[in-house]
Amino acid sequence: MSAEKMPVVRARDVMRKGVVKVDGMATAAEAGALMRREKMPALIVTKRHEDDAWGLVVVQDLIRGVILAGRLSEDVNVYEIMTKPAITVPADMDIRYVARLLFRAGIRRAPVEDRGELVGMVSLSSLILDNEMF
Repeated sequence: MSAEKMPVVRARDVMRKGVVKVDGMATAAEAGALMRREKMPALIVTKRHEDDAWGLVVVQDLIRGVILAGRLSEDVNVYEIMTKPAITVPADMDIRYVARLLFRAGIRRAPVEDRGELVGMVSLSSLILDNEMF
């Protein structure tokens, strides 16, 4: 019985195309409104300068930094609750390694980078839901 070789699936094959960016000085209220409007569970926090790192703010950050902290969303800036630096994955990375990286880092999603540009977002659920290996 010969084992059929599985084709290599890359991050670009399962990512959600496009990213939505927010400034770190925006309020949590503005970030939440942007997430709702764009139907995105995560936003890229823009770099302040060329040598800066990308940040990431996700729904859980809003919950932890605003609701659980008992603060008003208008009084909290994105930079206070975001994760920085964001872990990014190359667009051509094999999803086996993407899954391992996300799992070991304890994160659910990461921006996908192609030639220095952010082109999408990959999540643990997209590895399962957008892939025919199961």
